[in-house]
Amino acid sequence: MVATRPAPQSLIGRFIRLDPMTPSDYPALAEGLDRPEVFAGGWGGGPATYTGSREDFLRFVARYYEVEGGERLNVTARIATGPDAGTVVGASALADLNEAKEYAHLGWTGFRPEVWGTAVNVEAKLLMLDHAFAHGYGRIKLQADELNARSRAAILKLGATFEGLIRREQQRADGSWRTTAQFAIIVDDWPEVRARLVARLDAWGDEPITLTRRG
Repeated sequence: MVATRPAPQSLIGRFIRLDPMTPSDYPALAEGLDRPEVFAGGWGGGPATYTGSREDFLRFVARYYEVEGGERLNVTARIATGPDAGTVVGASALADLNEAKEYAHLGWTGFRPEVWGTAVNVEAKLLMLDHAFAHGYGRIKLQADELNARSRAAILKLGATFEGLIRREQQRADGSWRTTAQFAIIVDDWPEVRARLVARLDAWGDEPITLTRRG
């Protein structure tokens, strides 16, 4: 089976919705992501990308997602229900789409700190992976900077398989070269991985996501 590239569309979950990203989303993304702690984990090329200037961020995010290029499926994540429904909480992307090889890369993911540790990342990954596998993709790559322990742990917790370290794989914003930790989920893994993600969402309960941390 050869994969077919998905058309941009909204993906609706229990807690969040993922909408095709447009430039009109950039100011709302800035409200949540233009913070040093977001860049500190490696998003956007690392801490050196953060300047504290809103104008710099808006220019940066336009380059980072290249919405008008058409080669990636960029999504903006919004809270779906509750008092903060509609609030933008982050972004992600499916890229490096190769239909013949049934391959894609899920990444460029950043969320505002208020929703770290909630159901947001779990449901975003569930929605995007479901979408990719339903369109015939057989291998989805995920990766993180070797030094980003939080992201590496989150990827493993999703159920992805660690495949190794790729040395000097890409340049950080400060000019240093990073070693990339590479993971993947293949279609054979997906039924078990999907069941685990659904169980994690069920464990969250029915409480909507809010910008005030639960607990």
